[in-house]
Amino acid sequence: MEKDAPRQTILIVDDTTANIEILSEMLSVDYEVLFATNGEDALEIAFDETPDLILLDILMPNMDGYEVCARLKADPRTRAIPVIFVTSMDQEEDETKGLAVGAIDYLIKPVRPPIVRARVHNHLELKRYRDVLEQMSTTDGLTGVANRRRFDESLEREWNRARRNKTPISLIMQDIDFFKAFNDHYGHLAGDDCLRQVARALAASVRRPSDLVARYGGEEFACLLPDTDANGAAWMANRFIEKMKELHIPHASSKAADHVTLSMGVATMTPLVGQPHSELVLRADQLLYEAKRNGRNQFR
Repeated sequence: MEKDAPRQTILIVDDTTANIEILSEMLSVDYEVLFATNGEDALEIAFDETPDLILLDILMPNMDGYEVCARLKADPRTRAIPVIFVTSMDQEEDETKGLAVGAIDYLIKPVRPPIVRARVHNHLELKRYRDVLEQMSTTDGLTGVANRRRFDESLEREWNRARRNKTPISLIMQDIDFFKAFNDHYGHLAGDDCLRQVARALAASVRRPSDLVARYGGEEFACLLPDTDANGAAWMANRFIEKMKELHIPHASSKAADHVTLSMGVATMTPLVGQPHSELVLRADQLLYEAKRNGRNQFR
């Protein structure tokens, strides 16, 4: 593991607490460990926390490990999480069934610590490489922040989580004021550099890992703020305005200020069952254009 790499997360699922404790003792030195004692809780944690690896028992009441694994693989949010079955079921047909429902490995109890650690390490290293490739495919090539694809995926995931938890979610849609005039005056190379500087400033302004700044398209950015109420979102929008003042990129062709500024629409919702996340985007867009109509360099 790289020295500065963030600790990866393992979810241990077993209805016997002693088994969880044994595995946790083996792995907690190197990894963050979560646990669940039944299939229902395991699915909820997996959907909410998206662990890097799941160690899953098969013999559990109500919902066995096979069903848990099948549900994980059927859901886009958890499909890519590697699952290792850790079980006392040692027949060939049991292992075959486990691999058929989507597990990548199969360990027999009682487990041997060196084998568990080695296999967990190997699978997590492969997961890390896949995550790097995935991040590259969801990063905007010009600005280095998340691209539209990653934004859309994150919005759907966080919207569903907010609906389950009955918590607010906020979205700030941002547009660089008079950007066409900036390009016409300074040139497209300067325009590209402006986009990069603005993106870096926005990304540096958010604090929580769950907050996401993305390039939405052209000179438009979006900031997704899970578990954030209207007051928190307004505070962040004010912070973005201050960041633009500090950045102070000259903009001689702007009618809003002598430097590059943003117009923003700030929307907050607590999702209802059946309500599409497109309503949050639509509301933030409406407020963005209201900010433009009212003179720009502001948020509504």
